[in-house]
Amino acid sequence: MSINRRQFLTGFGQSLLLTQISQFSPTTANASVSPIKPPRLKIGDTVGLVTPASPIKKSHLKFIQLQLARQGLNVKVAPHALDQYGYLAGVDRARAADINTFFADHSIQALIATGGGWGSSRILPLLDYDLIRRHPKIVLGYSDITALLLGIYSRSELITFHGLLGTSIWNEFSVGYLKRLLFGAEAIVFQNPVEVRVETITPGQARGRLVGGNLSVMGALVGSAFLPDWNQAILFVEDVGEDVYRIDRMLTHLRLAGILEQLAGFIFGQCTRCLDEEDDSPTLSLSQVLNDHIRPLGIPAWYGSMIGHIRNQFTVPLGVEVEIDAKLGMIKMLESAVI
Repeated sequence: MSINRRQFLTGFGQSLLLTQISQFSPTTANASVSPIKPPRLKIGDTVGLVTPASPIKKSHLKFIQLQLARQGLNVKVAPHALDQYGYLAGVDRARAADINTFFADHSIQALIATGGGWGSSRILPLLDYDLIRRHPKIVLGYSDITALLLGIYSRSELITFHGLLGTSIWNEFSVGYLKRLLFGAEAIVFQNPVEVRVETITPGQARGRLVGGNLSVMGALVGSAFLPDWNQAILFVEDVGEDVYRIDRMLTHLRLAGILEQLAGFIFGQCTRCLDEEDDSPTLSLSQVLNDHIRPLGIPAWYGSMIGHIRNQFTVPLGVEVEIDAKLGMIKMLESAVI
């Protein structure tokens, strides 16, 4: 990940102690087991702000507090939310401790990541997944926070949410989907407005548990104990600032790891700034790469869902049973994600 890309992820939004891994069960979230749904948000609830990845500025924190206040929410800032350790928001143990502490705090109903960047993967072995399972709460974010969403869902069976970071653009479109999902407990049908086209890779319908997130972050977790069961899952991915050949490399990695062949369906959200138009080197198009890797699977698949590093974005749950229609570019939740 380049410095520019890391800075972009942050604006939008100690080494690992490997011996810690052994304290956790080696099992991952199984599609046959009903995941845990966190309680829905209500006006007046308190949300905890955590910074699991790259550091943010104090001015960013004020912006986030203002946005959440507009949604009728109170805010509690994690003790280490403004820490800095090089390109990380404090040392690994401190960032992990903030998350563990907030899950144990009965006054907090949700955890929202302030921003992205890099670093969430480093704290996965330090989280208390039994504690998280006993005290289910909404966890919201995207980009590098993908690691946190997948790790918690895989290890604690808790539904997590790919959506707005604190530093994201809290506009009417994005907030509308967030509130319908997290406040209204709706089983939403996600479908782009007519002016935002989708590109069908393979038409058809499929059903399965929705999982996914940022492609580069997720791909870096392959081989770890922090990814879910892929059997008959619906995988969604998105990315930003990656050349097409890198997307090709990451999809190749998933195919060689045996992940793509297990899926019931595939959705590529948005790939923002993934083609340098000033670079005249020979290249494939993103469509060609997706056709090469995904079409031979014979599963319903499309490109262009409003998921990713974009102004108007869906908030989508990880772990919920959905039905998809690749020709329509539609994701239909078959159950609510919160209780």
